[in-house]
Amino acid sequence: MSTFLWIATGVLAAMMLIAGLTKSLQTKEKLYQSGLTYVEDLPARFVRVLGVAEVLSAIGLVLPGLVGVAPVLVPITALCVGVTMVGAVVVHARRSEWDKVLMPIGLLVLAALVAWGRFGSWPL
Repeated sequence: MSTFLWIATGVLAAMMLIAGLTKSLQTKEKLYQSGLTYVEDLPARFVRVLGVAEVLSAIGLVLPGLVGVAPVLVPITALCVGVTMVGAVVVHARRSEWDKVLMPIGLLVLAALVAWGRFGSWPL
């Protein structure tokens, strides 16, 4: 089970890193053109801060477990990612972007699995 949790954590961290780098390094206009249409409702600074938070969450999902320092941060980070994904689902649902709801729901399930596994019987 520990191997499965590491794989799930790695996938979740990779997705958060990709999303975070995209949001933190590209302009709001370029994000909109690439299909992230919800950015039109948000200030550019908020989108950038969200991207930085996603990059930090990717680091928080992996680094504490790898170095063995404060490994409890891994499930805490997974819970925070889950809360962020609930927010993403709400934003897309309010905008009736039903085709864009599946990815955050999938990441929410993955984050819940990592949090449950790391808080539960399979800590790092």
